[in-house]
Amino acid sequence: MGAGRYAPSPSGELHLGNLRTALLAWLFARSTQRDFLVRVEDLDRARAGAEAVQLADLRAIGLDWEGPVVRQTERAEGFRAAIAALQEAGLLYECFCTRRDIAEAPSAPHAAPGAYPGTCRNLTGSERTRRRAERPAALRLRTDVDRFTITDVLHGNYTGVVDDFVVVRNDGVPAYNLAVVVDDALQGIDQVVRGDDLLPSTPRQAHLATVLAGLGTVPAAGSGSAIPQYAHVPLVLNADGKRLAKRDGSVTLAQLRHDGVGVEQVRSVLLESVGLPGGPLARALEVFDPARLPREPWVFTGFPAPTGGMQ
Repeated sequence: MGAGRYAPSPSGELHLGNLRTALLAWLFARSTQRDFLVRVEDLDRARAGAEAVQLADLRAIGLDWEGPVVRQTERAEGFRAAIAALQEAGLLYECFCTRRDIAEAPSAPHAAPGAYPGTCRNLTGSERTRRRAERPAALRLRTDVDRFTITDVLHGNYTGVVDDFVVVRNDGVPAYNLAVVVDDALQGIDQVVRGDDLLPSTPRQAHLATVLAGLGTVPAAGSGSAIPQYAHVPLVLNADGKRLAKRDGSVTLAQLRHDGVGVEQVRSVLLESVGLPGGPLARALEVFDPARLPREPWVFTGFPAPTGGMQ
C-alpha cells in the first residue's frame, strides 16, 4: 500500500478548515493502512515561522506522520526532470498571454468555459522571438484532450476541463499543477485527500500524471496507477456562507487558546462535524467510514463562551 498526505502552504497559521481537512487526510490514510506524509508546499508563498507553527498545530491535534517533512523548495531536481521530459516530447510551448489577454480573447469553437483559448499554441518562430522581447514566457502543456474523468471517493465520477494549462510560470517557478503531480508520484502517494475547492483542477492533474507516467518520468503510485485515489472533502464556511479564513477571527489554535478553548475541545468539535465521536483520535479511527462522511460544507459559527474561568 502507498501513502496519503497533507500538504499545507506555509503562508500563515492553519485555521479550523485546514485542521479539519488534515484530520480527515490522516483518518483516510490510517484506516487503509497507508503511511501518512506531510509535505510543505512552499514554492509560492512562505511566511517566516509559519511552517513551524503549522507542524506544531498538527501534532497538537494528535496527528503523526512517517519520515521527515518534505519541502517543495528542496525538490527542484524532480521538477526539472519532468519539465525536460515534456519539452523533449514536444508537449510544451511558450505562452506570453497576460490574464487580461486571456479574458479578452475569443474562445475557440466548442471550447469549454474558462479554457485557455490557445492564443500562443501555434506561434511562428519570428512571433515567439518578438514576444520574448516584450515579456517572459510561461510554459503550457500541449494537450490532446479537452476533458478528463477522475473517480472521487465522495463525488464519484467527475469530468472536468483539461486545457493547455501552465506548468511553468513566467518567473520560472513550476506551477502548482505540475509540482503537486510530480511530488505525489515521487513520494509514492496514491491517496489524495483535500478540500473540494480543488476538485475542478483535478482532471488537469490526473491527465498530466498519465502523460508523465507514459514518458517514464515519474513512477506509478503505490496502487500501480499513475492517478491516485482522490477524496475531496467539504470545506468549512463562516456564518455568511463564505469559505472560512483567518480573518474570520478566532479560528486558529493560538486564537482559540487565547479565548479559553482547549485543543482537545477543538479536535472533538472538528471530529463531530464529520459525524465522528470526539475525544482521542483512536476512537474516531475505529469507526471511520468514508461513506458516512457529509457531502455538504460545515458552517462554523463559533465555540461556546467558556464558563467560570477567563474574563
